[in-house]
This record gives sequence, C-alpha cells and structure tokens, in this order.
Amino acid sequence: MEQRDTALDARYTAPEGETATLARVTGETGGDLVLKRVGAHYEIYSNGLFLMDTRDGTSEREMVRVGLAALPAGRSRASVLVGGLGVGFTAREALDHPRVARVDVVELEPQVIAWHDGELGEAAEYVHRDPRCRVHNADIVAWLERAAAAADPARYDLICLDTDNGPDWTVIEGNGRLYEAAGLDRLARLLTPGGLLSFWSANAVPSFEAALTARFASVRVIEVPVARGVPDTVYLASAPRS
Repeated sequence: MEQRDTALDARYTAPEGETATLARVTGETGGDLVLKRVGAHYEIYSNGLFLMDTRDGTSEREMVRVGLAALPAGRSRASVLVGGLGVGFTAREALDHPRVARVDVVELEPQVIAWHDGELGEAAEYVHRDPRCRVHNADIVAWLERAAAAADPARYDLICLDTDNGPDWTVIEGNGRLYEAAGLDRLARLLTPGGLLSFWSANAVPSFEAALTARFASVRVIEVPVARGVPDTVYLASAPRS
C-alpha cells in the first residue's frame, strides 16, 4: 500500500475501501498529525488519536443550525466564531446560512489549513476561500484570552467550539481551560446581546452541563444519534448570569 508521508498529493486517488496516508507532519504540539484517505473519505489523526472524518458531520452541522435558529427574531448579518477548522463542516454550515455575514475560524495547525487548499477542501467546498470567512492560525485558548481582554472586543452572535472530542476528552491538555469557569466567562464576554455558545462533544458530560447551568440562564443539551456508539452531544448556552 502506497503511503505519502510529507505533502498532500491531490493526484493520487485511493480505490474504495483502500487506506492511503496522504500526509504526516509534526503538529504544533510536537506529535504526529496525519491525514488519511479511506475510500472516498478523509480522516485526521493527532498522535494516533482519531480526531474527525468526512463521513457524516451531522452533529457538527447541528451545533450551528440550533445556535442560529435560537438567535433573536430579526437578527440578520450574524457573526459566527468557530473554534477548530477540522474538515470544515462547521464553518460550511455557518456560511450556508442566509443570516450569516461573517465567520471567523481559529485553527491551531497550519498544516490543516494548508490541506484545505488541496483535496480535503472539497469536502466543505473550500470554506476558507469564501470572502466572508477569515481563518486565524492560532491556539484557540490564547486567541480567546486576547480577544476577551480587549477594551472593546469584537463580539459574536454565535460561538461554536469543536476543538476537542469533548470537555472531558481534550486533544490538547491546555484546552481544558475552555470549559472551566474562567473560560466560560471569557466566552460570555465575546457574545452579543442574545448571542449563544455551542459546544460539540463525543459524549454527554454531566459535570460540564452543571458548569454551564451555573453561568447561563438557558442551557440545552441535544443528543445527535450516530451510526455506532453513544450519541454525539451538542451543548447550547445563552443568557449569561450577571
């Protein structure tokens, strides 16, 4: 089986069912970051841990749908912040919505951004080329800390965090700060009046639901069935408590 270990080669097409390693690079955290194609689909791994693929994306899209649907009536030209570019499904769902005028995406790995210029970008229709979309190559925790510390920070109608496998299953150890009290307070500071936070998780995390409930007057937990295993979970929070 042929393996491509350095750069994405858009000319090579794996037959259905065959696995091909398209790229293997050193990620920002020092470990392996791998892009594979399995048949017609793509998979991304970090240090051997499966992160995401292009097979479905229902729950990633749902976290955007439910958030935008819950915005105050009449809200137009909405701004959306997405934590994690990944395979682009979350950003694509936001860009496809008629109410959305701006999408900022924060992605840690420059190579993931670069892969979207190749065949991986086809999965989400090259979201980074949309003039409404800006992709920031940065650590999401540090980016949010800087943004929230500004005297007059840019605010968003919807903030979607899809950076980890869940609050209790972070890809990077430091990402745990996103889900702690101070992290939730920073996120709340970046919301417009009536704005919402949306979090993706591979499983339900009751302790995180409790943390959200302590800081937001409205919290919804949405289970999204998957083909195998426990449902994916989307947490939606709004109305920060003063």
